[in-house]
Amino acid sequence: MTGATPLAPQRRALILDIVRSEGAVRVAELVERLEVSNMTIRRDLDALVRSGLVEKVHGGAIMTSATTADEPAFEAKSTLESTAKAAVARAAAGLVQPGSVVALSGGTTTFAVAHLLREIPRLTVVTNSLPVAELLRPSGGERAAPAPTLLLTGGAPTKSASLVGPLADQAIRSLQVDLVIIGAHGVSERAGATTPNLAEAETNRALISSAGRLAVVADHSKWGVVGLSRFAALSEIDYFVSDDGLAPKARSVLEDHVGQVILGETEEA
Repeated sequence: MTGATPLAPQRRALILDIVRSEGAVRVAELVERLEVSNMTIRRDLDALVRSGLVEKVHGGAIMTSATTADEPAFEAKSTLESTAKAAVARAAAGLVQPGSVVALSGGTTTFAVAHLLREIPRLTVVTNSLPVAELLRPSGGERAAPAPTLLLTGGAPTKSASLVGPLADQAIRSLQVDLVIIGAHGVSERAGATTPNLAEAETNRALISSAGRLAVVADHSKWGVVGLSRFAALSEIDYFVSDDGLAPKARSVLEDHVGQVILGETEEA
């Protein structure tokens, strides 16, 4: 590897890509390939372990043993890849026009987007996310802009605090929105955008059918991860919004299949 030393998110995306393609990797090999110190690689591996993406073994790392049916809780996911999610959120918020109707799915990345939507005027937000609804709920304090009009679907809550099921699907299918922003458990060339929850996949499909445009928001760590159920093929995605840590190979695949790839710039802590 030659040229400028990659930033931490880019290094970690490269490490994850190597582990996924080869199944395992040694620290010494990563030091040589990425041309950084042993300590830097160990810090990167620690970050990937905290995200649940790899498992550390003596002298290196292997793929995590998590299955496609695992669904982390909202609280557990909220601390993972926070810098990357913030970059994704900034890029995704740029797609939202004042006065439009926007749908937000559940998930910690869409929750980060919701923080920024509070300052866009005259919005109507449809969501099946309990945390997003609580965040956007009008308060009594003074605000720089009026709170968005909020429509919360019904349904049964998942571990990730999303309302899903027939009640949610029926409510969503009666609506028409300009843009739907959906988070994903994983994204891959073969499987598309996926979730480990079958009911959530069906509710996500209802959101997509109600929308004029589809934006999938997923930080770089989601590439190559495959959940149990697909809710969108890559060809159905109008905007794939990620961060600048997304591996070059992933970017190339996405650019060949989705309408537009948008990468938010990561601000180093």
